[in-house]
Amino acid sequence: MRGAAWLLGATLALSSLPALPTAAFDPDVDVELCLAADGSGSITEEEFAFQRQGYAAAITDPRVIDAIRRGLYGKIALAHMEWGGAESMHKIVEWQVIETAEHAESFAQALLAAPRLATGWNSISNAIVFCHAWMTDNQPVGLRRVIDVSGDAGQRGGVPLPVARQAAIDDGLIVNALALNFRGGGLSGPGGMPLLSHFKRDVIAGPGAFALGVDTREDFVEALVRKLVLEIAGTPGESLPAGGTQAFP
Repeated sequence: MRGAAWLLGATLALSSLPALPTAAFDPDVDVELCLAADGSGSITEEEFAFQRQGYAAAITDPRVIDAIRRGLYGKIALAHMEWGGAESMHKIVEWQVIETAEHAESFAQALLAAPRLATGWNSISNAIVFCHAWMTDNQPVGLRRVIDVSGDAGQRGGVPLPVARQAAIDDGLIVNALALNFRGGGLSGPGGMPLLSHFKRDVIAGPGAFALGVDTREDFVEALVRKLVLEIAGTPGESLPAGGTQAFP
């Protein structure tokens, strides 16, 4: 009953998100980017450490810093959370403005130092809800708001994924995804569907949203860098009609 009550409460809260008071739209960063990383039980401690190190390397990569500098404001707002089961959603690094390589390094060090908190299994929908709520009245304000989900398995439990996804769309958010196909504990999507296909069909949302697949550990950091650069630059959204989604090759 506790899980059912929580689901009902979360669904009701989600349905009210667009009506929550928000700051006046007066942007001062190019994008608010919430990194939603898989911390669920399918990930071993070694894989988890590898993931944290990969995110730290990508955030500090010179190509990412260059993409930030090339923006209209030359800075972004970045936060990192990790998710597991429906009731295991955790802030890992709070919102920080990233404008310089030094800012990125500070963020990366905070990420590497934080403890592992998430437990349970793969509530991607609640991760979207969590990031959506976290963006509702945070500062600063971005021209765009993007939720960046990575995971090695499909949706399990929590708010129905179509509900979480539609609320994000209705509030003008973009949800992108990274399918981690190289993990030994990784699982497919519903009904044995390939994970990338599941993310393309059921997870990504908003104008120009995209999904990438990572098939080897060696490709992980490069995929993260590519994804961050695209999200910071807003390139996929500019290249597709409003409301379109795609799997970025």
